[in-house]
Amino acid sequence: MAIYQIVKIGDPILRDKAKPVTKFNTSLEKLLVNMADTMYDAEGVGLAAPQIGVSKRVVVIDVGEGLLELVNPQLIEVEGEETAPEGCLSIPGRQGNVKRASRVKVRYQDRTGREMTIEGEGLLARALQHEIDHLDGILFVDKLVKE
Repeated sequence: MAIYQIVKIGDPILRDKAKPVTKFNTSLEKLLVNMADTMYDAEGVGLAAPQIGVSKRVVVIDVGEGLLELVNPQLIEVEGEETAPEGCLSIPGRQGNVKRASRVKVRYQDRTGREMTIEGEGLLARALQHEIDHLDGILFVDKLVKE
Protein backbone atom coordinates (compact mmCIF):
# COMPACT_ATOMS: atom_id res chain seq x y z
CA MET A 1 0.00 0.00 0.00
CA ALA A 2 1.32 3.39 -0.99
CA ILE A 3 -0.31 6.70 -0.22
CA TYR A 4 0.63 9.39 -2.73
CA GLN A 5 0.87 13.11 -2.07
CA ILE A 6 -2.13 14.81 -3.71
CA VAL A 7 -1.14 17.59 -6.10
CA LYS A 8 -2.72 20.96 -5.27
CA ILE A 9 -4.17 23.66 -7.52
CA GLY A 10 -1.40 25.70 -9.10
CA ASP A 11 0.62 22.63 -10.16
CA PRO A 12 0.77 22.66 -13.99
CA ILE A 13 0.01 18.91 -14.29
CA LEU A 14 -3.57 19.64 -13.21
CA ARG A 15 -4.00 21.77 -16.36
CA ASP A 16 -2.45 19.31 -18.83
CA LYS A 17 -4.36 16.80 -20.94
CA ALA A 18 -3.43 13.37 -19.58
CA LYS A 19 -1.96 10.77 -21.92
CA PRO A 20 -3.90 7.64 -22.92
CA VAL A 21 -2.86 4.35 -21.36
CA THR A 22 -1.47 1.92 -23.95
CA LYS A 23 0.19 -0.69 -21.69
CA PHE A 24 -1.97 -2.84 -19.46
CA ASN A 25 0.58 -4.38 -17.12
CA THR A 26 1.59 -4.72 -13.46
CA SER A 27 2.66 -1.09 -13.22
CA LEU A 28 -0.89 -0.02 -14.22
CA GLU A 29 -2.31 -2.43 -11.63
CA LYS A 30 -0.01 -0.96 -8.98
CA LEU A 31 -1.04 2.57 -9.96
CA LEU A 32 -4.74 1.67 -9.62
CA VAL A 33 -4.25 0.07 -6.18
CA ASN A 34 -2.17 2.99 -4.91
CA MET A 35 -4.66 5.53 -6.30
CA ALA A 36 -7.50 3.75 -4.48
CA ASP A 37 -5.48 3.67 -1.24
CA THR A 38 -4.72 7.40 -1.64
CA MET A 39 -8.38 8.26 -2.34
CA TYR A 40 -9.63 6.30 0.69
CA ASP A 41 -6.91 7.76 2.92
CA ALA A 42 -7.96 11.29 1.88
CA GLU A 43 -11.65 10.39 2.34
CA GLY A 44 -12.49 11.30 -1.25
CA VAL A 45 -15.01 9.74 -3.63
CA GLY A 46 -12.80 10.00 -6.72
CA LEU A 47 -9.21 10.52 -7.80
CA ALA A 48 -7.63 11.04 -11.21
CA ALA A 49 -4.00 10.14 -11.93
CA PRO A 50 -2.97 13.78 -12.61
CA GLN A 51 -3.94 14.53 -8.99
CA ILE A 52 -0.99 12.40 -7.88
CA GLY A 53 1.35 13.83 -10.50
CA VAL A 54 0.87 11.07 -13.11
CA SER A 55 -0.18 12.14 -16.62
CA LYS A 56 -2.29 9.09 -17.47
CA ARG A 57 -5.98 8.75 -18.29
CA VAL A 58 -6.77 6.72 -15.16
CA VAL A 59 -9.51 7.32 -12.59
CA VAL A 60 -10.75 5.60 -9.43
CA ILE A 61 -14.17 6.31 -7.94
CA ASP A 62 -16.15 5.02 -4.98
CA VAL A 63 -19.41 6.79 -4.16
CA GLY A 64 -20.35 4.10 -1.65
CA GLU A 65 -21.23 1.40 -4.20
CA GLY A 66 -17.76 -0.18 -4.42
CA LEU A 67 -14.53 0.75 -6.15
CA LEU A 68 -14.58 1.59 -9.85
CA GLU A 69 -11.36 1.63 -11.87
CA LEU A 70 -11.59 3.39 -15.22
CA VAL A 71 -8.78 3.52 -17.76
CA ASN A 72 -9.11 5.85 -20.77
CA PRO A 73 -12.70 6.85 -19.84
CA GLN A 74 -14.83 8.84 -22.30
CA LEU A 75 -18.29 10.34 -21.88
CA ILE A 76 -20.44 8.91 -24.67
CA GLU A 77 -23.91 10.01 -23.55
CA VAL A 78 -25.15 12.79 -21.29
CA GLU A 79 -28.70 13.55 -20.28
CA GLY A 80 -30.50 16.03 -18.05
CA GLU A 81 -28.99 18.72 -15.89
CA GLU A 82 -28.54 19.41 -12.21
CA THR A 83 -26.58 21.83 -10.09
CA ALA A 84 -25.00 20.63 -6.85
CA PRO A 85 -22.03 21.43 -4.60
CA GLU A 86 -18.63 19.91 -5.39
CA GLY A 87 -15.24 19.87 -3.78
CA CYS A 88 -11.89 18.46 -4.84
CA LEU A 89 -8.95 16.85 -3.06
CA SER A 90 -6.64 19.11 -5.09
CA ILE A 91 -8.46 22.24 -3.87
CA PRO A 92 -8.84 21.67 -0.12
CA GLY A 93 -11.37 23.73 1.79
CA ARG A 94 -13.17 25.02 -1.29
CA GLN A 95 -16.65 24.05 -2.48
CA GLY A 96 -19.04 25.47 -5.00
CA ASN A 97 -22.07 24.69 -7.13
CA VAL A 98 -21.43 23.10 -10.51
CA LYS A 99 -23.94 22.34 -13.27
CA ARG A 100 -23.51 18.82 -14.66
CA ALA A 101 -25.49 16.23 -16.61
CA SER A 102 -27.73 14.23 -14.28
CA ARG A 103 -27.20 10.97 -16.21
CA VAL A 104 -24.12 9.83 -18.09
CA LYS A 105 -22.81 6.83 -19.98
CA VAL A 106 -19.05 6.30 -20.03
CA ARG A 107 -16.95 3.97 -22.18
CA TYR A 108 -13.67 2.88 -20.58
CA GLN A 109 -11.21 0.03 -20.28
CA ASP A 110 -10.65 -2.08 -17.20
CA ARG A 111 -7.20 -2.88 -15.78
CA THR A 112 -6.76 -5.65 -18.37
CA GLY A 113 -7.68 -3.45 -21.35
CA ARG A 114 -11.17 -4.88 -21.84
CA GLU A 115 -13.73 -2.35 -23.19
CA MET A 116 -16.56 -1.63 -20.77
CA THR A 117 -19.41 0.86 -20.31
CA ILE A 118 -21.01 2.20 -17.17
CA GLU A 119 -24.08 4.33 -16.68
CA GLY A 120 -24.50 6.58 -13.70
CA GLU A 121 -26.85 9.12 -12.24
CA GLY A 122 -26.78 11.37 -9.21
CA LEU A 123 -23.48 11.36 -7.32
CA LEU A 124 -21.93 8.70 -9.57
CA ALA A 125 -22.70 10.76 -12.70
CA ARG A 126 -21.20 13.83 -11.03
CA ALA A 127 -18.07 11.96 -9.91
CA LEU A 128 -17.54 10.47 -13.38
CA GLN A 129 -17.77 13.91 -15.01
CA HIS A 130 -15.57 15.56 -12.36
CA GLU A 131 -12.79 12.96 -12.69
CA ILE A 132 -12.90 12.86 -16.51
CA ASP A 133 -12.58 16.66 -16.44
CA HIS A 134 -9.33 16.19 -14.49
CA LEU A 135 -7.97 14.12 -17.38
CA ASP A 136 -8.58 17.10 -19.69
CA GLY A 137 -7.01 19.68 -17.37
CA ILE A 138 -10.36 21.06 -16.17
CA LEU A 139 -11.06 21.77 -12.49
CA PHE A 140 -14.46 22.21 -10.86
CA VAL A 141 -13.63 25.84 -10.09
CA ASP A 142 -13.63 26.45 -13.86
CA LYS A 143 -17.31 25.49 -13.95
CA LEU A 144 -18.70 27.19 -10.85
CA VAL A 145 -22.23 28.52 -11.21
CA LYS A 146 -22.40 32.21 -10.37
CA GLU A 147 -24.74 32.76 -7.44
